[in-house]
Amino acid sequence: MGTALLKHTLLCLIVVSQCVSAQGCGSHYEFAIEEFCLAKFKLDMQKLDQRQWCSWEDTVELYSDLTNCTYVVAQGMNCYWPNRMVDEFFIQVHRYYFHNCSLSGRLLKDPPNRILGPFIVVPILVTLLMTALVVWRSKRSEGIV
Repeated sequence: MGTALLKHTLLCLIVVSQCVSAQGCGSHYEFAIEEFCLAKFKLDMQKLDQRQWCSWEDTVELYSDLTNCTYVVAQGMNCYWPNRMVDEFFIQVHRYYFHNCSLSGRLLKDPPNRILGPFIVVPILVTLLMTALVVWRSKRSEGIV
C-alpha cells in the first residue's frame, strides 16, 4: 500500500507541477484535489461497507491519505494550506460520507439490556420501597412528637 501511495503522490506532483502556477490556488487547485485526491478517496470508500464509514478505525487511514493528498497538491501548486477551498472540500466530503456519524465516530445505539436493565429497575424498586416505607410509617404515628 505504501508504494502505491508513493506512486500516486508522485503522479500528483508531476501533473500539478504542469499547471500554471501563476493562477495560484484558483480553480486549478480545486480541479486537482477533486481529480486526484477525491477520486482515490471515493474508490477507497467504495471498498468499505457503508456501515463502516462511521468507524474511525476503518476510515482513519483513508481520511489521512485524503488530507495528505490535498497538502501535497497545494505544495506542488505553491498554495498555502489549509485554505478556503480545502475547507469547503472537506465540508463536502463530510456531508456526503460522514453526515450520519456522531461526534465520537460511532453510530448511536442503545446499550445492551444487561447494562440498561439495572438503570431502569433499580430506581423503580427504590421508588416503590420508599412509598411503602412512607405509608407504613404514616400508619404507625404513635410515638412521633
